[in-house]
Amino acid sequence: MPFNHHAEHRHHIPKPRYRVTNWREYDAALRRRGSLTVWITDEAIAAWRAEPRTTPGGQPYYSALAITMALTMRAVFRLALRQTEGLIGSVIALLGLALTVPDHSTMCRRSRTLELPPLRRAETGPLHLLVDSTGLKLGGAGEWLVEKHGTSRRRSWRKLHIGIDAGSGEIVAIELTEKDVDDAARTGALLDQVSEPIASFTADGAYDQDRVYEAVAQSHPDATVIVPPRSTATLSASAGIAPTRRDQHIHEIAVHGRMGWQKSSDYNVRAKVEAAIGRYKRVIGDALRSRTDKTEATEVAIAAAALNRMLGLGRPKYVRIV
Repeated sequence: MPFNHHAEHRHHIPKPRYRVTNWREYDAALRRRGSLTVWITDEAIAAWRAEPRTTPGGQPYYSALAITMALTMRAVFRLALRQTEGLIGSVIALLGLALTVPDHSTMCRRSRTLELPPLRRAETGPLHLLVDSTGLKLGGAGEWLVEKHGTSRRRSWRKLHIGIDAGSGEIVAIELTEKDVDDAARTGALLDQVSEPIASFTADGAYDQDRVYEAVAQSHPDATVIVPPRSTATLSASAGIAPTRRDQHIHEIAVHGRMGWQKSSDYNVRAKVEAAIGRYKRVIGDALRSRTDKTEATEVAIAAAALNRMLGLGRPKYVRIV
């Protein structure tokens, strides 16, 4: 049946329009994102050489901070490892520094065991966690080749699970898994990355599972779970005596409708995590450049830290006009 067959019966919700009120500051922040001085800091240059190790084994020449800076440059400017090596070498030469450049093999090898600091948000106050997932492609045939000759069996992708702060938009939890991993199954892993108390946990209908409510209650007993129940959801056996949070959602939807529940529960703020995913794919890309599980995990963690740093340079402030 054609898509527009019942178009006259559908609800037509006008798309809201917004205006940026701090365009001058936000415009300057957008330009700073491409500045090399933002990514190559004095701290990285001062701590370029690694500290001597006290355990048996070879002595690392480059510090973890130097390798992290190099991989961050790779993620931000979408470069291959060899091109990253060339860019860093040219910057060091222009600055006149007596530093050696980590070669592409060293960067690849060190990324397997690189320990990165946990993601932290800059703001304070209650943390309203928004969670969602998306797919990242692996290297392979491009869209033209797939359309021309059909989908290749070797073409695959990974699933990126992401959690952001609703207030600042910063990424506070991130994990990369196989494509067939259920979204709800990684709720506990994302919550373990958050050290601050969570005021609310918001996700889409894929997280409407008992283990999600249990994982949130175990880690953050005072957090409110805002997940839309499926259309066939029924009340629990104890709904009349001690209703659960899910029972309350089902009751509110029955009384006020799903749209009314979304407005009263502030569920629509979940759009911010979709915006964060879109920002990840626009800035970093929708494909992974690494080829092993450990290097892929390092790649997405560095990308998340880079996106948080970009937000720290300046964020837009919106005012709805329509």
